[in-house]
Amino acid sequence: MGKGKSSQRWLERQAKDPYVRKAGVEGARSRATYKLAEIDGRDRLIRPGMTIVDLGAAPGGWSEYASSRLQGNGRVIALDRLEMDTLPGVEFVHGDFEDETVLGTLKERLGGARVDLVLSDMAPNITGIRQVDQARSMAQCEDALAFAEEVLAGKGSFLVKVFQGEGSDAFRDTLRERFESVYVRKPKASRPRSREVYFLARNYCL
Repeated sequence: MGKGKSSQRWLERQAKDPYVRKAGVEGARSRATYKLAEIDGRDRLIRPGMTIVDLGAAPGGWSEYASSRLQGNGRVIALDRLEMDTLPGVEFVHGDFEDETVLGTLKERLGGARVDLVLSDMAPNITGIRQVDQARSMAQCEDALAFAEEVLAGKGSFLVKVFQGEGSDAFRDTLRERFESVYVRKPKASRPRSREVYFLARNYCL
């Protein structure tokens, strides 16, 4: 009964969400597109010529936006355990980024080059138990950072979704040890009641 009510509330929220409607009208892959667009507009994150890796990319909203910003000059490589429909200008690697084989495939594609930007809009499967969900979320953030450190070029950037709570402050401190600057962003497309924010870490200290 509780799960049914929760699903109904989710459907009602989706129907009222202006960013869901906007994505439908504009043909965007997801409402998440507008989160990255706002951060990019503010921080000038994506520029032609960059090589970008998008972790947990499906259904592809962030990869789609990043590719459009590169204007045909640069690379977007999307990784996900889920299948993802083809996107113009986006290379897709199917698999878990924590898998050494998948990491090896990515490095082969890079041909020894380093990456300018790693994106992560990932979130764990929700159990409804806040402490468990928070721990899983922070573990995922740590894994994304470990991946970023494997591939980022010096002065590269890392944008990661974080749920504020236990472990988030410590994670931000860790980023400050690895990058010259760390910013917290809460785009308008993030629902106000959500604990979701984005940490933008810039200028990786390789």
